[in-house]
Parts: sequence; C-alpha cells; structure tokens
Amino acid sequence: MDKFKNMDGHYSEKNFWRKLKKFALKAGHSVVYTALLLYFTLQKPDLPVKAKATIIGALGYFIFPMDLIPDIAVGLGYTDDLSALGIALVQVAMYIDEDVKAKAKQKLYDWFGKDVDTSDVDNKL
Repeated sequence: MDKFKNMDGHYSEKNFWRKLKKFALKAGHSVVYTALLLYFTLQKPDLPVKAKATIIGALGYFIFPMDLIPDIAVGLGYTDDLSALGIALVQVAMYIDEDVKAKAKQKLYDWFGKDVDTSDVDNKL
C-alpha cells in the first residue's frame, strides 16, 4: 500500500484513458486488462476507501510518466506497471465481480478483438 501512496496525485480519469489508449498495443493485453479491471472496480459506489486508495495509487503509478523502468524500454517497459497493477489487483480481488470483468473484457475486445486471452489475469482473481 505505501508503495502507491505518493502516486494518488497522478491519477485522473482523463489521464488514465489517455495513457491507456496511447500505449495499449505496446503495453499488451495483460497490462490493459488489469488496468481496466482496476478502473471498473474503482467505479463501484460501495467500494471501501482503503480499496479505492490502493487502486488510485496503482493507476496513478501506471499514468505517472517517470517509471522505475521507462515504458519505452523494449521488452521491459511495462513490467513495473504490470507489477504495480498486479499487486493492487490481488489486494482488491474480493471486489472484482462478474460485472467488472464483463466491462473490462468488453473494452479489451473493442480494442484488440475477441481473440484476447485474459486467463493469466483471471486466474489471479
């Protein structure tokens, strides 16, 4: 949790969608799907404050332009983003229901087509 504390100031819905759309193909399906799961979980009105803070921190890290590993580094650029998003995903997994998964998958399918395999991420939930 403390890992994401300073990143909450970097999260905004506008910045989230801008980064996700710009780097979706480079980031890959797992990063995008994980980010979408967290985003749609954050939209739940009954989500506890601690879970919101975890998600906002992780998405803030994803959006933040100065990563530990720059996003432009071929083959490694999104590993730190996926790690941060993955940690948050595990911490809030209890709030990710079928509705959240369906919304995230639909957006993923809209961008990448129906042949996307989400099983790696889904198996962590």
